[in-house]
Parts: sequence; C-alpha cells; structure tokens
Amino acid sequence: MDISAGDTAWVLVSAALVLLMTPGLAFFYGGMVRVKSVLNMMMMSFVAIGIVTVLWVLYGYSLTFGDTGNGFIGDLKNVGIGELVDKVATNGAVYPIPALAFAMFQLMFAIITVALISGAIADRAKFLAWCVFAAVWVSVVYFPVAHWVFDFGGAEAGGSGAGWLANKGVLDFAGGTAVHINAGAAGLALVLVLGKRIGWPKTPMKPHNLPLVLLGSGLLWFGWFGFNAGSALGANQTAAVAFTNTMVATAAALLGWLAVERLRDGHATSLGAASGAVAGLVAITPACAFVAPWGAVVIGLLAGSICAVAVGLKYRLGYDDSLDVVGVHLAGGLVGCLAIGFFATREVNTAGKDGLFYGGGWGVLGTQALGAFSVLAYSFIVTLVLGFIIHKLIGFRVDKDAEVEGIDLDEHLESAYDLTSTVGGVLGPRTAKASHMEVSA
Repeated sequence: MDISAGDTAWVLVSAALVLLMTPGLAFFYGGMVRVKSVLNMMMMSFVAIGIVTVLWVLYGYSLTFGDTGNGFIGDLKNVGIGELVDKVATNGAVYPIPALAFAMFQLMFAIITVALISGAIADRAKFLAWCVFAAVWVSVVYFPVAHWVFDFGGAEAGGSGAGWLANKGVLDFAGGTAVHINAGAAGLALVLVLGKRIGWPKTPMKPHNLPLVLLGSGLLWFGWFGFNAGSALGANQTAAVAFTNTMVATAAALLGWLAVERLRDGHATSLGAASGAVAGLVAITPACAFVAPWGAVVIGLLAGSICAVAVGLKYRLGYDDSLDVVGVHLAGGLVGCLAIGFFATREVNTAGKDGLFYGGGWGVLGTQALGAFSVLAYSFIVTLVLGFIIHKLIGFRVDKDAEVEGIDLDEHLESAYDLTSTVGGVLGPRTAKASHMEVSA
C-alpha cells in the first residue's frame, strides 16, 4: 500500500498534540497544588515522558500491539520496534501511514495515562517511589489493558492476537477505558495506600495559581483534538466527527459544571470552568466517533454536572484524592463509556453500533459496562498491590517534616518562586539584570 502524505501528516501532528497534553497536564496540576509542591507535581508528569518512552520502545509497543499474542497481552516480536521500519500500520485494518507513526501516536497515550495518576497523590509522594511505580505500572497495567481495548489483531478485526475486549465489541474510540478509567482507578488505589495529607480536610489546601490551571486546561483542550480526532488515523470524515464532538461536548461540560457550582455554591469559579472542560474531554473520548453532535452535547452536560458532584464524594467517604483524579477521570470515563450504550448510532459511523436511543437494545450498554468495569477492577486491584509493595520496600510517602515544610525542597532542592533576591521590594546584592534573568528563566 502506498503511503498517504495527508494521513501521515495528520497522525504525526496528532501525536505531537497528544504529547503537548502532558506538559499541559503539568500546568493544570501544578497550579492546583500549594506553592511548596508545584515543582514536584510538574516533575511527576515530565518524568513520565522519559520513563514511558524508553519502555515503550524496548517492549511496550510489542506487548500492546503484538500480533501473535493472546487476548490478554501481546508478544515480544517487535522488541525495540525495529521491525516497524518501512512497514505500514495495521490494526484491524491496513492504514496508509508508516507503522512508526502509529507507534509514536500510541506512545503519547501511554505517557499521559501514567501522568494522570499523579494528581491523586499530590503533596506527599517520594519522587523515586513515583518513578519506580510509573515504570512497573505501565508495564503490568497499562500495556495489558491497552492491548485489551486497542489491539484489533493483525489486519482484520478479531484476528490473531486481538485484545479480549476488542473481540467482545467494546467501543472505545480514543481511550475512555484504557486511559481515563484506568488512571482513575489506579489513583484511587494509591490514595488508599498513601493515606491523607497532613491536615486534610480541615486545613485549607487551595490552588496556588489559578491562571496556571486555566493555561493547563487550555493546552489539554487543544491537544485533545489530536487525542480524539487523531485516533481516526487519517484525515477523513471520522476525524471530522471526532473533532466536532470533542469541541461541543467540552463546551457543554464546562457550562454544566458552572451551573452546578452556581446552584450549589452561589458562585461560578475559574477552577470549575477548567475542571468542567477536562471532565467533558474525558467523557467524550470513548464516544467521539460514535455519536451525533447533539448526543455529544448531552454527554458533555451530563459529565460536567456529574463530575462536579462526584469530586465532593471524597469529603463524604474520607479518601484524599488531592486533585480529583477519581472525581473527574474515573467518573467522567464511566459516563462516556456507558453513554455509548444510549447515544451511539451507525448513522454517524458504520463501524459502530446503535445504542438504546436508536433501537439497539440493551446489548451495547451491557458490552460497554463489561469493558468499563473490568478495566476498573483490574487497574484498582493490581495498583493496590503494587502500591503496597513499593510502600513496604522503599516507602512511597515523604516524611512528615518534608510534607509540612515543602516537598519541592526535600525531593528536588528547588522552589518554584525564588523571592530571596528582594528585601522589602529592593533588590539584594545581585544586579537587577541578573535577578530579572533568573525570574524569567
């Protein structure tokens, strides 16, 4: 098959957009924590890029998309991904793009899934323990789960090596199960392992920089077009549908979250706008290529309002999910995956199915529930065990003094904002020029 320059360009740009989402997430999470832990929070996202990329090349791609594997895991034929050079992409079909372009696009999904988890344990995790966790978790949880959902086996759907959820007909266009439910369940498990932050929930732990939060959510929204529309693996009608639904669902979710805040609290907040947008992005991810735009609007409204309520459950149930990974990604992922059972229509995508609202019966909803809750259970159980093992072997949580005084200084010997060069508004011994350069850097 000849390579399509247009499709290849779109997939490569989409891969870059999805990579941008991880620094965007770092800004989003970094602004939400207190000033003494912002660098540690952002570093947890950035180090995930390094760890996951290396492991993906060494064996991750092969374990996820290995053609001769089984329903649970791929194979090790493409260790080092050297065999992908000069080949076209195949996954349930043959695509006119280089196999390496597909491999790099899928890598970005693995990276951000790991990074998402970090928000649940903000302010209290050892950096080394996080690095060990990231390496092991992506190997024993993400790679198998992504194989279950994303690997359609060889060049024909349901062929040799296809993931068992793909064979069951679970619809997940861009990662509601493998990315968001997976990360949300893992975040909940780690919260139980590490326990509550010192002083939570009595001590106020408000975001230290809301402009950073809004910047991060904007970058996530921008990059998410690559995440969803790029999953069409071509510049085509399916990509256009996914792009459109991503936009309208996110806008609706933002409004839904703000409406809940206004009715419940009397105020619509910037943090709510940013969080609502992310909730909409999460929910539409699995459904973006299977529903009509009106359905995407409803899904967005549901996700924004449901997630706005779900983030408050941590106070009632007593688990300290620092940055609402459970309330947004787990809850939002479940909303999106299950909504397919109601809103999916073959009028939009003949490769999909008809949901309840289009005469499809309860079967699609049942299949979606199977996919969502099997991933939730596997991720939660394995992460809980892995977290306890790491906690016992090397300690997962920083000591009390480090948590109180500042995890940035303890773990990285740095602070996000250096104000020591000024005293009472007057510059210290260093020159004004040097101080300005340091602040700018």
